[in-house]
Amino acid sequence: MVRAVNDLPFPSKRNGAAQDFLGGQMLVAMPSMNDSRFERTVIFMCSHSEKGAMGLIVNRPATHITFPELLGQLSIERSSSNTELPINMGGPVETGRGFVLHSSEDFVSDSTLEVTSEISLTATIDVLRAIASGRGPRQAMLALGYAGWGPGQLEMEILANGWLHCAADDELLFGGDLDTKWVRAIGKLGFSPHLLSGEAGHA
Repeated sequence: MVRAVNDLPFPSKRNGAAQDFLGGQMLVAMPSMNDSRFERTVIFMCSHSEKGAMGLIVNRPATHITFPELLGQLSIERSSSNTELPINMGGPVETGRGFVLHSSEDFVSDSTLEVTSEISLTATIDVLRAIASGRGPRQAMLALGYAGWGPGQLEMEILANGWLHCAADDELLFGGDLDTKWVRAIGKLGFSPHLLSGEAGHA
């Protein structure tokens, strides 16, 4: 059963934005990525500091559960059959946890991580109740699990040519057509995937 939890894997209040290096950016897997869990993934970075990093995969759909089924598991009544919420596999860590990435209006509280001025992350059941009743944020998606890195781990993977990063936008975060998000994310950097080398370059 999917659990909605009240605690985030990283603090819900940022202790100085200057330390949040890639927070609010998209992490894009290089073609050389040899970890099948992250092959051709696009990850929205929710937190990144000297203490570690946490993000949510935004282009890998959850095929084992639907939004109505999730609400049923959590005993939440859906007031409108038109209310839907995309569900993604957010990463390999704690896949029983649900995280709602959403536009920031009306949802800044002790249980909400304000990633940017426009995007927030909530891991409490209250946001699901609001969405089910039609009172939820303007844009949202649910991720099961998350991607996490220990101190210095992500930096090492970037230096090893495992990841690129680019600016986030609403289509990459909340848009459909998940199969093309990886190509579109790389396109934001100005080149095609087949031009990327699988080996780290040296000056």
